[in-house]
Amino acid sequence: MSTTELLEYIENKTFDEIAVGDTATLVRTLRPDDIQMFAIMSGDMNPTHVDPEYARSSSFREVVAHGMWGGVLISNVLGTQFPGPGTVYVDQSLHFERAVRVGDTLTVMVTCRRKFDHNKHILFDCLCTNQDGLKVIHGNAEVLAPTEKIRRPKMAMPELRLSETKKARYEHLLDITAGLCAIPMGVAHPCDAESLKGALLARDRGLILPTLIGPADKIRSLAEQHGLDLHDCKIINVAHSHAAAETAVELARSGEVEALMKGSLHTDELMSEVVSKTGLRTERRISHVFIMDVPTYPRPLLITDAAINVAPTLEEKLDIVQNAIDLALMLHIQEPKVAILAAVETVNPKMQSTLDAAALCKMADRGQIRGGVLDGPLAFDNAISVAAARTKGIRSPVAGQADILLVPDIESGNMLAKQLEYLADALGAGIVLGTRVPIVLTSRADSAQTRTASTAVAVVIAHAKRKLKITQPS
Repeated sequence: MSTTELLEYIENKTFDEIAVGDTATLVRTLRPDDIQMFAIMSGDMNPTHVDPEYARSSSFREVVAHGMWGGVLISNVLGTQFPGPGTVYVDQSLHFERAVRVGDTLTVMVTCRRKFDHNKHILFDCLCTNQDGLKVIHGNAEVLAPTEKIRRPKMAMPELRLSETKKARYEHLLDITAGLCAIPMGVAHPCDAESLKGALLARDRGLILPTLIGPADKIRSLAEQHGLDLHDCKIINVAHSHAAAETAVELARSGEVEALMKGSLHTDELMSEVVSKTGLRTERRISHVFIMDVPTYPRPLLITDAAINVAPTLEEKLDIVQNAIDLALMLHIQEPKVAILAAVETVNPKMQSTLDAAALCKMADRGQIRGGVLDGPLAFDNAISVAAARTKGIRSPVAGQADILLVPDIESGNMLAKQLEYLADALGAGIVLGTRVPIVLTSRADSAQTRTASTAVAVVIAHAKRKLKITQPS
């Protein structure tokens, strides 16, 4: 039988084909993912196996595999090769001699010790040794052996991936502020639980010095109701949400705060003050960026504009993409790759998004857009999948490895961001750019953690403005 056939088929040994003394082996090295997957499948969350901090204080001094991980390898040999398909477990007895640590390589050997003709049972000796030849597990297994020959194609199993928990990814996002001091931030109308919690959580993480702007009695009552501590918070009492938006913008214009956060008021209510004649406009078009951590994508993904500009023109897209590139550079993404999205990857005169994409790429060639590498039009699959791009014969420095996705309009962008959040378990942060100060702009449905993650981005921008002494005229 060829190697290819061995890989593609699974075949058993029948009772009559097995002789006393016959053996089969399997070699497997323990990976961290093996421990985590076993814990998830079994529900065994013993901290000896899954909690590194606890494990350091245990007798093993480090995380070790569940004992039955090695037992499962024995089952693997019996069920897939010796005897293989058709085998039925009858009895198993195992003794565990020593722990298996990450990086240990186990050699599993099962040996036919005795056969019982009257019931077709076979008794096997089972032995697992590590890379040093030391005994890890030993025992025996009794099985009902198959009597008919079975040879079947191997079933294609789905790939099992382990991604970091959302909490771990959230912590990584907050790491972008390492070494940066807290900035003064105005929080406009934090009059629901999540918006107030978001501001206070950002305070507790050392990100901001919050100024809470809204009805003072309502804010204090909300804090008391939810057991929240308002220490180190300045409260500016205003009557309603519109006044809160107006006051927040005034504080930003005067330099009393270096960033703003939207509370429980509507986006239009805050942004109408931001874009007013006495607001926070600059020479740039105001735009929004979602910074998404998607478990199935190997790098942060910036999506723009999914919240401010409804149907941007080519001129407006120029500012939108430049804002996103500038942010990517602040986040230490070197020479960010920008995919200009459309429904197709070819220029079609009947589709304005493809014409805009081609024009933006040429503008980048002429130095009208700086700091990034642009390509488009690109369909979404070509933008994020190297395989999809290759299948369609697309040769591009951006295809399959985009850092920034420039969407055609607010509808496509908003749906894309929400799909990633709710169907792909993406962690998102939202920020408004092109204004005198960064503005944390999230949905009223977003959690306190999402608001805090967005605040971390605002802190990075505020410090970049300090460092580079960026001045943006009104």
